Amino acid sequence: MEDRIYWLGWQFLMPGTGKRLWSLVEHFGSPRAAWEAGLKELSKAPRLGLEGAEGLARRRSQIDPTREASRLDSLGITFACHTDPHYPENLLQIYDPPPVVFLKGQIKSSDSLSIAIVGSRKPSPYGRAVAEKLAVDLAALGITIVSGMARGIDTEAHRGALAGGGRTLAVLGCGLDVVYPRENLRLMEQIAGRGAVISEFPPGSPPEAWHFPVRNRIISGLSRGTVVVEASERSGALITADFALEQGRDVMAVPGNVVNALSRGPHRLIKQGARLVEGAGDILDEIGLEKLFPVPEAGQGGKMKMSGEEQALYSLLSLEPVSLDELISKSGLAPQKVMAALMYLEIKGLTRQLPGKFYTRAGRDLF
Repeated sequence: MEDRIYWLGWQFLMPGTGKRLWSLVEHFGSPRAAWEAGLKELSKAPRLGLEGAEGLARRRSQIDPTREASRLDSLGITFACHTDPHYPENLLQIYDPPPVVFLKGQIKSSDSLSIAIVGSRKPSPYGRAVAEKLAVDLAALGITIVSGMARGIDTEAHRGALAGGGRTLAVLGCGLDVVYPRENLRLMEQIAGRGAVISEFPPGSPPEAWHFPVRNRIISGLSRGTVVVEASERSGALITADFALEQGRDVMAVPGNVVNALSRGPHRLIKQGARLVEGAGDILDEIGLEKLFPVPEAGQGGKMKMSGEEQALYSLLSLEPVSLDELISKSGLAPQKVMAALMYLEIKGLTRQLPGKFYTRAGRDLF
């Protein structure tokens, strides 16, 4: 228990440093010995030197681990030390796990069966639909969905997991008292209620640019495999895929339109040997679980009932945006009936309205 509070102090002091923090504590033999080390002793630690030791000692003097533990409690945030039974099992297996992670929500043993779904912050309607559909199908089978709660593919993955009645974990690149992006406040609350929001950065930490590549190793580290859905060739999603490879985890990618720049990242991964994903069954097969969790074939129940007018409009929709005027023209229905049917289709999760009164199919009934 004593080590636990000192590990917490070091996590506040050196978040996101991975192996450097482990090396420092290993040098002194325990987190308490490292915390109590004087300036001369610190200067002899690996990769510190006198200047580095002075800065570290100065910042350390401003942190009281016991007081910080109380502050976490007041914020509704818990923490899991790497020695705790509720520390994520998969994360322990990577070479540089954070000694402590901060949590809103709860980690369960079943979360070891998890898949990361990541991709562009500005995906196409196709990318959004595929990410949501994969998450819905996997979550319905009891597989936890991991992502980073960013705009775009991450958000769709979390929403799909919730829609599928499953669990989801969101890994942040900031403190858990900082909502980023702001529009995901409600989503963050839902994730904490049906899984966990996780960060290695203490409360108050802003979403700095360098935090996100660091947090990506945790997204892949929590997961049995990582699926990339739409990503440019210089994308954080590809950094996550690289971490997954380094960690010995499976990497998979969804193919896309060859003229879409966001297809280049997944296509490059596929050329390099990543598993091509067309549905949840491909993911289950890649991680060796297809026989344990068979995915229903298309048309085998679970389809949402639609009225004749809804069916007529739904048949005119695809993943390419269609304008309201075009739907009215092609359906031959009165405008008010088209609007009513589209509203019910959206409520049922079958369509998505885009800015400018354009509509597409949603991902839940995609394949």
